[in-house]
Amino acid sequence: MTATTTPTPTAPVPPRVTPSEPRAAAKAPRRRRVISRALRWRNTPERIRGLVALAALLAIALAVVTSAIFASVTSGVREIGDRADPEVNHATDLYLHLNDMDAQVANVLLVAGARDLGMSRSQALTVYQQDRAAVDSDLEQAAAVAGSSKAAQLALVRVLDGLGKYEALAGQIIYLEQASRSQPGRPPAQALVLYRQATDLLKDQILPPAQQLTNANAAALDSTYQVKRSQALLGVVWVLLTGLALLAVLVALQLLIAARHRRLLNPALAAASLITVVLATWGAVLLGAQASHLFVAKSEAFDSTLALTQARAVSYDANADESRFLVDPGRALQYQDAFEAKSQRLVGLAGVASVFQYDAALAKAIDAYRADHADVRFHGYFGTEFRNITFPGERAAAQRTLLAYQVYERYDRHIRALNRSGNLRGAIAFDTGLAPGQSNWAFYRYDTDLQALIKINQDAFVQAIRAGENGGTGWNGPVPIIGSVAVIILALAGVRSRLAEYR
Repeated sequence: MTATTTPTPTAPVPPRVTPSEPRAAAKAPRRRRVISRALRWRNTPERIRGLVALAALLAIALAVVTSAIFASVTSGVREIGDRADPEVNHATDLYLHLNDMDAQVANVLLVAGARDLGMSRSQALTVYQQDRAAVDSDLEQAAAVAGSSKAAQLALVRVLDGLGKYEALAGQIIYLEQASRSQPGRPPAQALVLYRQATDLLKDQILPPAQQLTNANAAALDSTYQVKRSQALLGVVWVLLTGLALLAVLVALQLLIAARHRRLLNPALAAASLITVVLATWGAVLLGAQASHLFVAKSEAFDSTLALTQARAVSYDANADESRFLVDPGRALQYQDAFEAKSQRLVGLAGVASVFQYDAALAKAIDAYRADHADVRFHGYFGTEFRNITFPGERAAAQRTLLAYQVYERYDRHIRALNRSGNLRGAIAFDTGLAPGQSNWAFYRYDTDLQALIKINQDAFVQAIRAGENGGTGWNGPVPIIGSVAVIILALAGVRSRLAEYR
């Protein structure tokens, strides 16, 4: 009989570990113990040291947050004031002078060699050269700020390419007119053919990219405004929250010392708390003011300026349509419709089917506004302005401009009536005349009032931008840093003698 043996249980074999694993395993508990000990604050000295360290971190955070937000917002204010706004103004001015160049070419064809029709050929050519110089200046400014924007660069190339072709056509037109000794309003057939080509070139290839420059620059300004104003408003919240957190830690430290050491007030900690309150409160107030300056500059001033400068550019285009209407009978109806469309862009009125219904509708809208300033029955660029009247003197200036525009519109109808009656020479004289009671006199009087209205908004824009630039002085670094360092020093000074008692 064979004896059975019970197998001896074997001890489990421990898993093999690499040399690095014991060290890592040892470090993890040690790290947890250090963190636990740092956060546990088992006794009063540890609690005091922990609160001081937390206060120092929050003071640094307050300085960093405040400085960074002020630096970003102030840089945005400068960008809007120093670059974005001039970009928009030069692009709009470019559109205006391009149209007036074409108007002067039409005036050369209209007056021919006559000297008794309000404007002479030499006067028209002088204005043409002035417009050409202004276009050069605007293009130089636009090129200087185009930078890496491919859209802006492409628009500039298109304007320059088209402008060269246009000037070549204009030179031929003027030469043909001078050589032909034509009658006023009856240019040589070849000159009229070339003028049609020049006008079509302007409308199809030059003005669209010029308008694109205005739109792109205005969109960039608006984007900058939205970002920087949001930063300012969010900055108010962040500065207040960080300041409140720091104040809470300082108050907790004050209460702890008062409870343990029976000291009702620690002067150094009280001073640190006061600096924190002032720093956070004043920083938040100034950031709120920055947001307000940006709102005034963009929404109240720039939006009106943009609408009014575009209105001015379109007005010059409409004024050119009057000369085109007279010089080119074959396209007279086309230019009359174009004038009416531009009038609607300036002061949009419902229920107007033609230019001859416009005056009655405009008079009705003006009467309604006079009776109630909240009753703005028109749209277009002037509708934008009349819904955004903000600054002292702006309403009176806007009403003067609108009334001057109403006179100019009425004079336009007189031009058409003279032409329809067969009095072309009288229509030309009235259209180009600068004497009181003539069309160009009415137009330039309206333009003068319009520029005065624009200036009110531009001045307000400049004031808001300057206030924004000055409002952040010192807060993009020095003030928050000095204040936070003072808080840290005072906090350390406030607990130094208390901690010495535990040694």
